[in-house]
Amino acid sequence: MTSRTFALAAASGLVAALFGAAASAQEAATVAFLMPDQASTRYEEHDFPGFQKSMGELCADCTVIYQNANGDVALQQQQFNSVIAQGAKIVVLDPVDSAAAASMVEIAHSQDVKVIAYDRPIPATPADYYVSFDNKGIGQAIAQSLVDHLKATGVPDGAGVLQINGSPTDAAAGLIRDGIDAALDASSYKTLAEFDTPDWAPPKAQEWAAGQITRFGDEIKGVVAANDGTAGGAIAAFKAAGVDPVPPVTGNDATIAALQLIISGDQYNTISKPSEIVAEAAAKVVVTFLKGETPEAKTTLYDTPAELFVPAVVTAENIKAEIFDKGIQTAAEVCTGEYAEGCAKLGIQ
Repeated sequence: MTSRTFALAAASGLVAALFGAAASAQEAATVAFLMPDQASTRYEEHDFPGFQKSMGELCADCTVIYQNANGDVALQQQQFNSVIAQGAKIVVLDPVDSAAAASMVEIAHSQDVKVIAYDRPIPATPADYYVSFDNKGIGQAIAQSLVDHLKATGVPDGAGVLQINGSPTDAAAGLIRDGIDAALDASSYKTLAEFDTPDWAPPKAQEWAAGQITRFGDEIKGVVAANDGTAGGAIAAFKAAGVDPVPPVTGNDATIAALQLIISGDQYNTISKPSEIVAEAAAKVVVTFLKGETPEAKTTLYDTPAELFVPAVVTAENIKAEIFDKGIQTAAEVCTGEYAEGCAKLGIQ
């Protein structure tokens, strides 16, 4: 072997070793999954398990750090700083406060850490990617479903509805509100009163709804609630006031509690958006970045490349087909106790 050949072979071996080390570093990367609150059970029951499962399949040697901020902006900032200090190369962030999250993105980018906005966008400072369901589409769909139902049941033009939005610090809640506004503004019905629910907290939605029931009484012909938690709060307020039947109330998330309320006739609709779909998409984006590649942008939102999924509206008419036949939930989980009879009437077993 000539000295030149030996040198080339040695150089090739060094390059191969460097590429191998880079590949190992990617395979063993640390990734953080930071969720906003525990007001909804979805994060512990669906989002994190779905993300963890997908990461296990796509990057078995990756370390996943999970934290939930429990609705505390300062705590989420601490968690964010902590996972970066622990070596996280990518942070999947569902922000408590979308505005406050802008500084987190800036901090991450200054340290070559990528941020994937999850479910809630970060308008002020573009993240590296955004994955979610189409939140404006969700708001428009649930409100339009209610409008169509009111018309079909003979509720006259000019009748009034309540509007219960999500948290004022959540940009996704703002998109849902925009969709609700679009549907209601185009309808023949009027909004009697509107409320932005701090932290998406059901007790706060219930307290506000109780005041509106006292104020408007039977003028309330329906309620557009932005998620199942706020819907449940509104329904509890009507029941506490002795209103029977409860006016039709919308929801979003297809929680077990909401499905049971639909089966019992107390909630009109919800949105089926299995969180595992978005969690899996986030994991795929993470692994694409770890490979040094750029994930495909299906669309753009707030100057951020994004993928937005289209959800399905669920009512008593299609709950069996959308939820149970598709295996999203089982009768054993939902049709318990007092809900067994309602499930049987809907053919859910």
